[in-house]
Amino acid sequence: MAKRKLIIGNKNYSSWSLRGWLITKRAGIPFDEEVLPLYQQGTAEKKAVLSPAGLVPVLHDDGLAIWDTLAIAEYLHEEHPEARLWPADKEKRAVARAVTSQMHSGFLALRAHMPMNIRRSSPTAVRGEGVLEDIEKMTSLWSLTRSQYGEGGDFLFGEWCIADAFYTPPVFRFQTYGIALEGSAGAYAESVLAMPEVKEWAAAGIAEPWSIEQYDL
Repeated sequence: MAKRKLIIGNKNYSSWSLRGWLITKRAGIPFDEEVLPLYQQGTAEKKAVLSPAGLVPVLHDDGLAIWDTLAIAEYLHEEHPEARLWPADKEKRAVARAVTSQMHSGFLALRAHMPMNIRRSSPTAVRGEGVLEDIEKMTSLWSLTRSQYGEGGDFLFGEWCIADAFYTPPVFRFQTYGIALEGSAGAYAESVLAMPEVKEWAAAGIAEPWSIEQYDL
């Protein structure tokens, strides 16, 4: 049994769990995984015991609980520098952290009106206020980052890093809601979806038996 355990929500719906799982997976460390299906009887009580914030994901490492995906990312970066979870270059690393923080606290309209649902296909869904602006802002950010820092690889900063984990759920959202992506933003989304880890997560999400009614309407 691995000394680390990552507690996550449903793989079909939980965007923050996806981010934490990808980062832990890419760190190259053994860990056990526990899925707490969201909005099920008893789930809130279990989360309250396992996570000080009552939220997922939460990483348990030999008695230490780390909640919040960004905190998990920074912890694993410090513990496993060999995994190169942030870019080695100082300038790239600074911008990657800024881009990641922007996703962590921003794009609220997109997150509210386009919840992650890998099983769903809703290209005719009505766009909420501010969603189109968020889409334009995000895809422009991808294109700009790729053009300035993307040499040497297919991701935002060339090689895969924590920033890419944070923008993987929007890639799924754009696929679900039929958002056509062109140019470098489209190529970036294709690179994300082609990752073996992302394919593994998507397959598991599609196979899950649970359904959350408000996200399936």
